Amino acid sequence: MTTVDDNKHVDPVTGIATTGHEWDGLTELNQPLPRWWLWTFYATILFAVGYWIAYPSWPLITSFTGGISGWHSRSAVAADLDALKALRGPNVAKLASASLADIEKDPGLLDFALVYGRSVFRETCAPCHGPGGGGNVGYPNFLADRWLWGGTLDAIQQTITYGVRNTNPNSRQSQMPAFGRYGILKPDEIATVANYVRSLSGLDVAQGIDIAAGAKIFADNCASCHGDKAQGNHEVGAPNLAGAVWLYGSSLPTIVRQITNPRSGSMPAWGERFDPTTIKALTVYVHSLGGGE
Repeated sequence: MTTVDDNKHVDPVTGIATTGHEWDGLTELNQPLPRWWLWTFYATILFAVGYWIAYPSWPLITSFTGGISGWHSRSAVAADLDALKALRGPNVAKLASASLADIEKDPGLLDFALVYGRSVFRETCAPCHGPGGGGNVGYPNFLADRWLWGGTLDAIQQTITYGVRNTNPNSRQSQMPAFGRYGILKPDEIATVANYVRSLSGLDVAQGIDIAAGAKIFADNCASCHGDKAQGNHEVGAPNLAGAVWLYGSSLPTIVRQITNPRSGSMPAWGERFDPTTIKALTVYVHSLGGGE
């Protein structure tokens, strides 16, 4: 019987003895780990044990070990939030008591509202509307001064507070008819009016399209919401179709699709989550991006 020791030998290349283990002709050198590496490894084990004792780490049936240090991430966050509230306190109180118009007249309060509103916007609104408010496909662009429901301070506050097409009873509500799906317009009529809508923004029109016929179809079916000059209507959230700002895109297939089977977005009622003061700050910030109404 051959033992492991019987297979040991000194490697001729390195001069180090082998362990006797061999795999497909490859032998394992008997070379221990450096002492500094071993001591570092042992130190990490001791550190881990100390960490388990000092900080919350071990789950129990209904709770967890608290740690002898008494430190908790939740209490640390709560302390930081309390410190932030104390720092903001005087300005928040002024913001809460001031009207939207008065906020914009007070340079110091306006600066505070803009900083406060921007932080809220980046956390809650940017995923849809973009970090700078430039919008995305299906989400309005706040930089273009084109507002579906109005761009005044009061209108923006209403929209933010109650949202759009959600379950809140005060939510903004609108619905564009599915002209193609319900057979209100034929496919050729949809193509004609879609080209007409593109022409309002100076975009190319397909050859052979009767623009006058498109204008007639628009007047009969679309003008009641979008206006006789396609200027839009804040009362029903109908967009301005005569500008260069498009919610879903300006290509002919996109417009045809929207007329045939329209898409309608939804916005949460942020008043259900934020206090009125935060809504004010957010309103002022959004208005600053593209306000003017």
